[in-house]
Amino acid sequence: MQNQSDLGVRRFGRVNWLGLFTLAQREVRRFWKIKTQTVLAPLVTAGLFLLIFSIAIGPHRGEVMGVAFITFIAPGLLMMTVIQNSFANTSSSIATAKVQGNIVDTLMPPLSATELVLGYLTGGIIRGLLVAVAIAGALALVLGIVPKYPLLVLLYVVVGSAFLGGLGIIAAIYATRFDQLAAISNFVITPLAFLSGTFYSVQSLPPMLTKITHVNPVFYLIDGARYGMIGVSDSSITLGLGVSFCSALVVGLLAWWMLKTGYRIKA
Repeated sequence: MQNQSDLGVRRFGRVNWLGLFTLAQREVRRFWKIKTQTVLAPLVTAGLFLLIFSIAIGPHRGEVMGVAFITFIAPGLLMMTVIQNSFANTSSSIATAKVQGNIVDTLMPPLSATELVLGYLTGGIIRGLLVAVAIAGALALVLGIVPKYPLLVLLYVVVGSAFLGGLGIIAAIYATRFDQLAAISNFVITPLAFLSGTFYSVQSLPPMLTKITHVNPVFYLIDGARYGMIGVSDSSITLGLGVSFCSALVVGLLAWWMLKTGYRIKA
């Protein structure tokens, strides 16, 4: 099935702003209707992580890179939670539409592939931002951690949400069943997040594992958010921004191609 933009019918100028806004609004309303699950639950999960680490090893662990262990892992937990929710937002939206057979409602309107990608990503980014604000507020109230470079944190949250939101689009288009999507989340996204320096400094890893970690783009998101929050990092922030932007761009282009060609969507 082809949408009108593929047939060259465009009555809205170069960009269908109304259609783009409507899709983005739908994606935001979709997760906001269950905000206790999509915004509050991630805050509780991050809090439980901090509580468990604080009780288990926090008091007995020395400083990491000159800061308390709990202070060190808090920014990583923030970013990890943000990107996981951005992935979940875009992937669940498309996967549900495919499985229920109403993906045609998205493909029929006169929206180009670019507008579809931007619409879905907007929902993922806004959800990521809301989760970040909730967790950052809790960190400030409970631990007294206030972002040292708030604009840098904001930048990393947006880029990280776009990157994982794009991966969510790709995963949902590729998967034909919910169990396939769950497998991608469990065996790809979760390891990328957990093995990215969230709970440790890569300086403590053996040389081989350090090299492997530096290939993981999520490492640079975690590291950049940590620098923005508490001013310490394992790598160059300039390099991290470059890798993060490039990763988001590559993923976005792949998602655009899949929607443009109708890969596993259009009959």
